[in-house]
Amino acid sequence: MKKIILSVDSTCDINHELMETYNINSFPYTILLDEKVYKDNVDITPPEIFNTYFEKKILPKTSAINVAEYYRYFKPWIDDGHEVIHINLGSALTSSHNNCSIVANELKGIYPIDSQNLSTGSALLVLKAANMIKEGLSAQEISTRLNSHRGNIHMSFILDTLDFLYAGGRCSKLSSLGANLLKIKPVINVDNSSGAMDVGNKYRGSLSKTIPKYISDKLSSYDNINQDHIFIVHSGIDSKYIDLAKSVILEHMDFDKIHVAVASCTISCHCGPNTLGIAFETI
Repeated sequence: MKKIILSVDSTCDINHELMETYNINSFPYTILLDEKVYKDNVDITPPEIFNTYFEKKILPKTSAINVAEYYRYFKPWIDDGHEVIHINLGSALTSSHNNCSIVANELKGIYPIDSQNLSTGSALLVLKAANMIKEGLSAQEISTRLNSHRGNIHMSFILDTLDFLYAGGRCSKLSSLGANLLKIKPVINVDNSSGAMDVGNKYRGSLSKTIPKYISDKLSSYDNINQDHIFIVHSGIDSKYIDLAKSVILEHMDFDKIHVAVASCTISCHCGPNTLGIAFETI
């Protein structure tokens, strides 16, 4: 059986520990900021993006991974006789999956997976793929199972501010000002049938009050949660809120692993600092 390489877009937000444990390869998105080109989480981090915005009111432009980049990335593995499972950011949000699929039609042995999700929602698919590789399943079978399972993944996050959504043209100035004045923290849900995003509950108050309500409401919404893994992902937030999120999660159920990840620049630049999300799966 051919060796299977597990690969992801950098937007999956897999932390270094998991990358090493499961031998996961990652390809970064391109970030254009203040007329300079960077590779996401390679030579630029979310705090640098936030600082530039606060100082110059400039947000970065993010670039989908193109066909030529994917081709150069995959070809050495295919030439060595390997197969590749590659998990993409949801196709509703980017052209990367389509570009990856174009390369897969030319270089046989590549299996692009549209996660229909983002950030650590996609990461849960990555962990599932890693376990199936370990079990010895074929790349084709893994691809089929991942495509069937992605609707079981639930990703959401709570925003501290709408300033970055407004700056990126994703909400009105009135909405941004109103939310900030009233201390409203909206929840953004990811539609796991497409990867599109929509606004969910809106909580009022400080992060210390709204984060527990958000997490409690999400975990109470399902009675068939897989307790193997849950992710907490953030765009840069005080550790006390991460500890708070962990404690609320454990009040609801005893997950085997609570993973903490920092959102990539591609994700963080749209939601701003102090964003916190959770991702889990149902059975």
